[in-house]
Amino acid sequence: MKQQLGTELKQTQRLTPLQVQFVRMLEMTGPEVEDEVQRALDEMPALEAVEDHTEEMHSSASTTEDGSTFNETPDEMQRADFRSEDDMPDYLSPATGNPITAGRNVRRTFDRDLPYPEQGVESDGEGLTERLMSQVAELDLDEKEAEIARYIVGNIDPNGYMTRTCQALADDMAIENGIDVSDEEIDRIWKMVRTLDPPGVGATDLRDCLWLQLRRMPRTTATLTAIEIVSSYFDLFAKKHYGRIATRLGISLEAVTEAAEIIKHLDPKPGGGVPDMRMEHGSSGITPDFSVETGENGQLSLSLLNSVPELRIEATFAEDDSVRTASGRQAEEARAFIRTKREDARNFIKIVNMRQQTLFNVMSAILKLQRRFFQTEEEEDIRPMVLKDVAAITGYNLSVISRATQGKYVATIRGIYPLKKFFNERIREDDESVTANRVMAVIRSAIEQEDKSKPLSDRELTLLLEKEGLAIARRTVAKYRETMGFQVARLRKQTH
Repeated sequence: MKQQLGTELKQTQRLTPLQVQFVRMLEMTGPEVEDEVQRALDEMPALEAVEDHTEEMHSSASTTEDGSTFNETPDEMQRADFRSEDDMPDYLSPATGNPITAGRNVRRTFDRDLPYPEQGVESDGEGLTERLMSQVAELDLDEKEAEIARYIVGNIDPNGYMTRTCQALADDMAIENGIDVSDEEIDRIWKMVRTLDPPGVGATDLRDCLWLQLRRMPRTTATLTAIEIVSSYFDLFAKKHYGRIATRLGISLEAVTEAAEIIKHLDPKPGGGVPDMRMEHGSSGITPDFSVETGENGQLSLSLLNSVPELRIEATFAEDDSVRTASGRQAEEARAFIRTKREDARNFIKIVNMRQQTLFNVMSAILKLQRRFFQTEEEEDIRPMVLKDVAAITGYNLSVISRATQGKYVATIRGIYPLKKFFNERIREDDESVTANRVMAVIRSAIEQEDKSKPLSDRELTLLLEKEGLAIARRTVAKYRETMGFQVARLRKQTH
């Protein structure tokens, strides 16, 4: 062993703090950026939002001679001077307009009356947690036991499943609440919670959930058989191997099928039917980041949807004239404070504008590459497109494009689509029409229209694709079928 001193030349790439902040904001969704901007407005004294005087203009609108409210905008008044839209100059035409301007954010009102499918959660009734808490209050429990029961209920998710082990709950209560409880106490109270409504609540997994519901049903031969199947042969039941279950239980296939029908009608999410107040209204909905509209001539119009206000430097921080002529230590500290806060605000404004411009440029490139799809909205019209194709148009790095499209959505008149939907490689290099989206569209259509008593196998799907001119391997068909969430033919089979 001996020490040596040497030199090494190495090239590395490091991001500046400004670049790190930009990358972080680029990955954010629209609501997350709005929260980030609001946080910055609260924390940065040199940052302020430009007030929108539109509402003030409407509120102070004058009245006409007949007493009605006069609320025409200047552009509308100018349009009234022309006989038709054909006579109007381009800058006054309501169908035109640059969807984004340099250094400013586009702000459009998202019309909720349009037929965009929304998946918001409406919750007007009693939530699952509140329902369980009210039942706990009716149990014959002492103060400590009631505290344990409430703690257990607080660890049940909106679907009704237990999220922690009894040992973990005991440790949490000891650390957070200073309550010393044994695993036996937790287990005993947990079993009491599992008897509450709705049936199946407090389960640890799907099998346990089904077992709890079956235990609450009237005792019949079929329900007892169902309990035995869930307890001992759940894996075979999931694979629909009813014949093997019948052989092991020593009963007829008809008895197993009858028990299986009972299991199929159980609720896999016992808390799913109970609105949960912990989930805010619309919290699970999708907020689109872009809007694409098709004009009469097939011309596409792209808009960036967000509620990010226009930002600027607050007037008192714009210049440090107030302390420029002053001298002394305090004056120097004041000047340094103003410069620092002003620079932070400028950097934040720059990052927000860069994010908006980057998103719009990336979406514009996608719109250019997938123009036919946005005109027809047929999945078969989605052409092969990878990150490199967008990079060739925008000039951005592949990682920037990936972050700009992650978790972002575009709204059209027919629905809302994730941007990741438009990225797909061509399956065959010699034929650009053989894309993953086209293959999946054909497979989905075939499975949805198949005879449910005789579902199509992967081999039959492969032959069907060959007839459509899409010659691909059977294992590729199986991969796309699984990607779309369709089970194998044996598990899709339905008996009447």
